[in-house]
Amino acid sequence: MHHPGPPRFLATGETTELAPRDPDPDADYAWRVVDAPPGSDATVGDDPVTTFTPDVPGRFIVGLDAPDGDHLLTIRTFAAGYEGVDVAGGSGTALRDREADHAAIDYGSERAHDGIGRPRIRLDATVDEAGSDGGDSTEFEVVVRATPKPNPESSLDADDLEVTFVVDDRDVADAVADGRPNPRDALRTADSGRTVRIPASAVPERLRVHAVAVAREPGREPRVSVADAVSVERAEERTGGRAEERADRRPDGREHPSFETVRLNQPPAWTTDATVYEVYVRTFAGGDEGKTFDAIAERIPEIADLGVDTLWLTPVLQHDGKPHGYNISDFFDVAADLGDRSDYEALVETAHDHGMRVLFDFVANHTARNHEWFRDAYGNPDSPYRDRFEWQDSGEPGTYFDWELIANLNHSNLTVRRFLLDIVDEWAPLVDGFRCDMAWAVPDSFWRELRDRVKDIDREFLLMDETIPYIPDFHEGMFDVHFDATLYFQLRQVGRGAEPAATVLDAIDQRAEIGFPDHAGFLQYIENHDETRYRVECGDAAAAAAGAATVTLPGVPMIYAGQEIGQRGRRDAIAWDHAREEVRERYERLLSARADHPALGPESDLERVDYHVASGDLSERPIVASGNIHPDDVVAFRRSDGDESLVVVLNFAPEDASVALPDVDHADRDLVTDESCVVVDGDGTERVRVDEVAVVRETDR
Repeated sequence: MHHPGPPRFLATGETTELAPRDPDPDADYAWRVVDAPPGSDATVGDDPVTTFTPDVPGRFIVGLDAPDGDHLLTIRTFAAGYEGVDVAGGSGTALRDREADHAAIDYGSERAHDGIGRPRIRLDATVDEAGSDGGDSTEFEVVVRATPKPNPESSLDADDLEVTFVVDDRDVADAVADGRPNPRDALRTADSGRTVRIPASAVPERLRVHAVAVAREPGREPRVSVADAVSVERAEERTGGRAEERADRRPDGREHPSFETVRLNQPPAWTTDATVYEVYVRTFAGGDEGKTFDAIAERIPEIADLGVDTLWLTPVLQHDGKPHGYNISDFFDVAADLGDRSDYEALVETAHDHGMRVLFDFVANHTARNHEWFRDAYGNPDSPYRDRFEWQDSGEPGTYFDWELIANLNHSNLTVRRFLLDIVDEWAPLVDGFRCDMAWAVPDSFWRELRDRVKDIDREFLLMDETIPYIPDFHEGMFDVHFDATLYFQLRQVGRGAEPAATVLDAIDQRAEIGFPDHAGFLQYIENHDETRYRVECGDAAAAAAGAATVTLPGVPMIYAGQEIGQRGRRDAIAWDHAREEVRERYERLLSARADHPALGPESDLERVDYHVASGDLSERPIVASGNIHPDDVVAFRRSDGDESLVVVLNFAPEDASVALPDVDHADRDLVTDESCVVVDGDGTERVRVDEVAVVRETDR
């Protein structure tokens, strides 16, 4: 339907884009403000795709008159507590309105904020007997529980945080249409506002509940978390060729309605042990013209043997001749220089046969300038395609940076929206996820629609954004896994000797400090097709440690094709015949250790530990620099998941380090090499001897 999607949570003065979903470009759509808090003068525009900027705190209701009926959308707003903060970073719409020089990528950008950052929240849902909280009812009800957490820098406790719940407007309308009680009217709160309970009789086919945590720091306006959401869905089973609502019979003879609960912003379960391998398609396998897909498929067994399980292919569609493929001229056909559609599908099938998932590189911001729409529109104000692009006053198309061969699409145009959704429908069924190019440049309303569209078909479909620097709000009903350019930049700084190794832990801490929820996923990498190879810039020793960091820190590790064999060229043909086997073997050992020890995965805890560093000379006292090693070259940390506790030691220096862990009782065997790694110095102190990485099991936890 054309409903604009889930409720929004905004700061006053923050702009959000409103757009009808699944649009018909020939239909009429009209927006209006249905209800607003006292004192508001906020309005909506006259176009089908418009913007809304709340001007006072409270609850707004906006309406959309569409061909399939009238739709209502709740917008819950809070006093702007973000002075000095780029709140536009929460909206793709606002990002697009920036000056070109402000949009430049800055990997090392600091996250300025006024005071304490945002809290976090997690929602979970169950279906319980209504009397389970002390009542005497024998009915069943949906129970949604919020777990708010203060910002790590805050002095507030979790009990100090407020929670604001909103039931999805779409499901309210469905419940009423089904003759059920209005779930908003039927809900009741409990546990000091941390829980809402809704009678099962008020649940339509699906009931979605959204919530934010609100922190009121003394003397400051509120800080609001990224929203979380859960869905409670009536389970159905096929009986006699038709779907029937399923119910489970209890021992007392009563039927328990059967529901499925889903955490809507939780990344796919398979990402907890995923490892991504990026293929720059035109120089990866050296196939003849039109045989590239076949050549990549031939190397799939070798890639799988490395220990990776997710294949990201750079764009495979028709393009303007530039080898990177991001300037697309036909979004519905594969590039002829790579092969044909059947070759691409065969490649995907081969990957699946080897237990690998495939990510499609989805470009939604722009077309190539040789796209048929642009060729007709350029220099032609009367072209029917003219309003499908952004235009500068000079008559040139909108673009970013110095990219002269692309033209930014106009996402306010319903035909463009329809076009992009058709692209999604064309390719999503073939693959396991999208890597979304330039996600920061596309309005968030589109990404929200894309997410609902693909997740309604396959909940395990992965959505990964390239947004640099990353934006916490992009985890709210948009993306599962985010490029961690912050960690990338910090690993480069450590490799250059510009920052101590311990600062990589600061990069991980920043995720929570700027407001990402604990369940957000992060892609961890040291190089990709846009970056100089790490070893070229920082040397082999640092490259080995940095690669190990991406595997042992909490996130989804990525290997850029050639990284595993010591490749030096960024986009050059992969030098398979000159592979450095010791580098590949090192990655195989690392990935094998990660697969064997879930404590190294993205959902496990990360803690700092005390450590003391010396060089390989055991007579040397700790914390003394010596030759090719310095204490700042080393960092140690703990990873634990409740079943196992491991200590990881990384050494970015070109010589072995000996690292004492004074507060840790640990085994003597390195889980990466399966060899003893403990030595004893002249004072009888045990130290972990580490080349680039050592992982030891903690024995007292």
